[in-house]
Amino acid sequence: CCLCVRRPLVIVSGKANAMSEYRNNAEVGGGPSAGLGSKDLIAAVESKLDRRRFQDQHWSGTFWEYLDICVASPSVARNAYQRLYDAVMSHGSERYRLFKKDVVRYHFFSDPFDKGADAIFGLDFALMALVDFLRSAAEGYGTDKRILLLHGPVGSSKSTMARLLKKGIEQYSRTPEGALYSYSWLLDEHCDISASESNPKAAVRSHTFACPMHEDPLVLIPREARDDVLAKLNAVYQPKHHNGKLRLQGEPDPFCRRIVESLMAFYDGDWRKVMEHVKVRRIVLSEKDRVGIGTFQPKDEKNQDSTELTGDINYRKIAMYGSDSDPRAFNFDGELNIANRGICEFIEVLKLDVAFLYDLLGASQEHTIKPKKFAQTYIDEVILGHTNEPEYKRLQSNEMMEAFRDRTIKIDVPYNIRLEDEIKIYQKDFSPERMRTTHIAPHTLEVAAMWAVLTRLEEPKKAGLSLLQKLKLYNGKSLPGFTEDSVKELKEEAQREGMSGISPRYIQDKISNTLVSRQSIEEKSINPFMVINELESGLSHHSLISDENTKKRYRELLGVVKEEYEDIIKGEVQRAISADEDAIRRLCGNYIENVRAYTQKERVKNRYTGRDDEPDERLMRGIEEKIDIPESRKEDFRQEIMNYIGALALDGRKFEFNTNARLYRALELKLFEDQRDTIKLKNLVSSVVDDETQAKIDVVKQRLIKQFGYNETSATDVLNYVGSIFARGDSKGR
Repeated sequence: CCLCVRRPLVIVSGKANAMSEYRNNAEVGGGPSAGLGSKDLIAAVESKLDRRRFQDQHWSGTFWEYLDICVASPSVARNAYQRLYDAVMSHGSERYRLFKKDVVRYHFFSDPFDKGADAIFGLDFALMALVDFLRSAAEGYGTDKRILLLHGPVGSSKSTMARLLKKGIEQYSRTPEGALYSYSWLLDEHCDISASESNPKAAVRSHTFACPMHEDPLVLIPREARDDVLAKLNAVYQPKHHNGKLRLQGEPDPFCRRIVESLMAFYDGDWRKVMEHVKVRRIVLSEKDRVGIGTFQPKDEKNQDSTELTGDINYRKIAMYGSDSDPRAFNFDGELNIANRGICEFIEVLKLDVAFLYDLLGASQEHTIKPKKFAQTYIDEVILGHTNEPEYKRLQSNEMMEAFRDRTIKIDVPYNIRLEDEIKIYQKDFSPERMRTTHIAPHTLEVAAMWAVLTRLEEPKKAGLSLLQKLKLYNGKSLPGFTEDSVKELKEEAQREGMSGISPRYIQDKISNTLVSRQSIEEKSINPFMVINELESGLSHHSLISDENTKKRYRELLGVVKEEYEDIIKGEVQRAISADEDAIRRLCGNYIENVRAYTQKERVKNRYTGRDDEPDERLMRGIEEKIDIPESRKEDFRQEIMNYIGALALDGRKFEFNTNARLYRALELKLFEDQRDTIKLKNLVSSVVDDETQAKIDVVKQRLIKQFGYNETSATDVLNYVGSIFARGDSKGR
């Protein structure tokens, strides 16, 4: 029938017409891909590919070639702990002082692998403990026989730490410095040893069978000769970051051991002939490919099976090999098997069934596992688990788990207690680059972070010190009467600070809710009060807080945060009003001139009358009172200012109005006091504003936008809110 022929022709014609129309649109710039061709896309792909690097990462060669590599670079024979420690240290570190202690910040935990996607902020003490554990293990001081247990409240970055360690060692194995090797066997097609037809004294090498546990080829060296080999390698091994020596322990896994024994029997004990069946290959650790990185997560107790850790019988191959105790009929693909040479993470490790924990006892202390129907098998891997507070308390109270407790090293991972570090967490998720259409008003993330940190701090025992002041001291702010020693004492007296409180996840969820609220979508911006309201409303049904007293305390802390935010924005409006640098410079010059005359017992020449007058005490006190300098300390403060100016002069530097931050703040407040009546902030909330006042308000608004990061909407909101405060007669807020 001709209809059967015409129908496909119509379809083909339609496709041709559509493609022709698409090309025409591209040629005239009618589509988004105008000027872009497939060659451009291919070029973009190829520009990111490195064929030489691919070849290096997929190198293969003989066992003898691998020995040459070991001599040239003995680091290829490092164990898992040494390799992980070197991976961390390869990214460098920096030192700083905090709470009068030397702190090391390791750049590894800033996530250089994914452009900071999993960066950790503010947990440098916990990370230092983690790296110290790795170094001790790398040098063989005993911690390599322990399970590393990360312990802390929910949302404190325990999983992120584990994820970074896995990503880091995977990335490190791709570099020349982190290269490691495994091997495969060259046998016949049945994974057996059969004589070659052309040479009956040689076995067939037609097919490749990989070592299932990615072992180092050096384990194939007979135990009698290992000490001599290691001694020669250690003589030339110069570790860069630690003092550990190369160590080679254990025997090949059951599969490889059977192959070795069969080949040794075939070749009458000629080890060199056996090694000709070995094909060494470079491996890259990969969680996705299950090479050197394993992850185990507890499941339903009825479906859990310890073979998930140590492998299981392959029943399809029993008929081929005749026995379920033949290692060729066994899958060495449990998490502990495939994580050999790398790291194995146990998510919520204390939720595991007891049968699983028994496997971990031997895996940690003896570095061995017991696959079904096979002898103890050696493993070389970092075992990492993490758990939360309730599960750990249950472990402590369980006398039956004494052996497990004895084999774990616990590292506490608390919440952040420094405001600036907590802010960085939320800036990572809600940065201006990601918020393309929604403006986040200044201090929105800061207010949320401030509340979160306040919930985690313990009430200070020092009389007269508020929780908010403690937060500021921890954040590096100077307060009268408190020194670095005072801050250190505050930190040491707090026993469990950061181990409870509001999780960053709760804050992130509530900020997200605010961003998608109807008001946010309509106004295309959010402000601190919108987030505070969302945080407060969420407390009513917070899944982790059942105690009403705790909820009440958290609501009270939200009130503290609101008051602090009001002080912050009042200060910004004050600075925006008094942002006339020329006026501040003149006021500063006048103050310094009077202070100099006062301290030197001189008089000040009045530029208008030409007479010599006494220093203007009213002016000096008007400025000093703005920063709470009492009458009894005015002479000390004035002398400090003159000494400061003299010290700058000796260094060849000139004193400016903004050189001393404290004096600069006092000058701003004084100028604001002198000028605010010309703007009359309370008129901001009035519906009728004259043109002259409106012009002054617009100038202030533009200063808020330019200097403090507001947009038109948020600047107007802040001015209106501060104006309402002044309209109520509340002028407090320096």
